[in-house]
Amino acid sequence: MLKSDLLIFRRTGETIVPKKLSLTSNAIALAEQQIDCFQNAVGTTQGELDRKLIELEGDNPDYKVKRGLAHILKNSFSSFEIVSPIEPQLLREEVFSTSAKNCPIANHKSTSLEIVASSLGDRLNREVLPAEIERGLYADLQENRILTRFDPPTPETLINRYNLAQVQGIFYRASHIIIQAHRNDPGEYKLLFRYLKLFQLMAFIEGDADTGFTIAIDGPTSLFKPSTRYGLALAKMIPALLHVSKWSLKAKLQSRDPYSGNLKTSSYSLSDRCDLTSHYPPNPTFDSMLEASFAKRWNKLKTNWVLEREVDLIPIPGSVMIPDFRLVHPDGDVFLLEIVGYWRPEYLQKKFFQVRKAEINNLILAVSERLNLTKAGVKLDNIPAQIVWFKDKLLPNSILKILPKN
Repeated sequence: MLKSDLLIFRRTGETIVPKKLSLTSNAIALAEQQIDCFQNAVGTTQGELDRKLIELEGDNPDYKVKRGLAHILKNSFSSFEIVSPIEPQLLREEVFSTSAKNCPIANHKSTSLEIVASSLGDRLNREVLPAEIERGLYADLQENRILTRFDPPTPETLINRYNLAQVQGIFYRASHIIIQAHRNDPGEYKLLFRYLKLFQLMAFIEGDADTGFTIAIDGPTSLFKPSTRYGLALAKMIPALLHVSKWSLKAKLQSRDPYSGNLKTSSYSLSDRCDLTSHYPPNPTFDSMLEASFAKRWNKLKTNWVLEREVDLIPIPGSVMIPDFRLVHPDGDVFLLEIVGYWRPEYLQKKFFQVRKAEINNLILAVSERLNLTKAGVKLDNIPAQIVWFKDKLLPNSILKILPKN
C-alpha cells in the first residue's frame, strides 16, 4: 500500500476520485524505468538506490507517481538485508573496544580494523576482511541495508498494484462501509469472511448464500480514537473483496480540511465492474494441516459418504458460520462438520456462541481434547450438535461411527 503523502485524488462534489494510471505506452515506459532502476541496484545499498530514484524524478511534475511506483517496488518486490560479519551493534562494541585498548581509531583506523578482522576470522572460522568490518559497522542503518533480491514485476503488474494502492488509501479515513455481496459461489464468501476475521474488522453481517450478504463495517474514524492501524487493516481487505464475483461497496469518508481544520464528509463507491486486480492468492484449499490431514485420510476410505469442502454458509444474527466440511450421502442425507482445533479463548467463546445461534440439527463438532474449554468459559451443555473428541489427529472412523447408513 501507499503512504498517505503518496496518495493522489480529486474531489467531484462530495465524491472522492483516486488517481489511476491507464496502461498507455507512457505509463508502461514510466514503470519500466522504475523497474530497471531497481534491477540495476541489486547488491547496492538502499541509500544508493534512493539517490538513483531521486535522479529519475528530476523536475518532472509526475514525481509523486514515480515515488508511489518506487514505494510499491521497495515494499512488495524487494528484499533488503543487513550485511555484516556479526550484529552491527556487537561489531561496533568490538571495534571501539579494540581501538581503546590498542590505538585510537581516528589515527590508526586500518590497524584497528585489521585486528578485529583477524579476531573475528578466528571465531567464525573463515577469512574476514577489514573492508567487511568497515561496511558492517553501521549496516543496521536503513540507508546502509543491501538490496539483496529483487523480483521484477511486469510493468502492467506494477501499474495494477499502483492503481489498487491508490484505491486502498481511500479507506484510511473511512467512517462507515456497506458491502453488498450478491449471490456468489460460497468459496468466494469464505475468502472474504476469512479476511474480515484476519484483519479483525468490526463487521455486522446479514443475509444468506442464496440471496447474498450485506456487510456493514465500521471504519477507523468511527472509533473513539481514530486508528491508523485499523485503517490499514480495512484497506488490506479490499484485495480480498476483488475475488468476489458480484458485489458493490459504498463508503463514507472523513478528512480534515488543511486550511480551516474542519471535518469534511465525502463518499466513495466501488463495485465488481471496477478494473482493479487483486494480488491476493485465491482461496487456499485448507485452513490448517489438521483439516488437510483429515481430508487426505477420508479420501482413502471406502464409504458412500462424500466429503465436500466449505460449501455451506450458515447465517446467524450479525455474522455467518462456515463449517469446514459437508458430508453428503447418495440418499440425500447431509451433515456439516466443524473442526475446533487449537485456538485462543476468545475464538472458542465465539465459535460455541455461533453453534448455539445456528439452530441446525445436522452439525458435528470435532473438538480437540487439548483445548481447555472450562478455562475459556465454554460450557458444552445445550450444544445443538454431536461432539466427537480427538487428540492429535482427527480420524475419519470417529466421524463415520456417528453417521447413519455406513
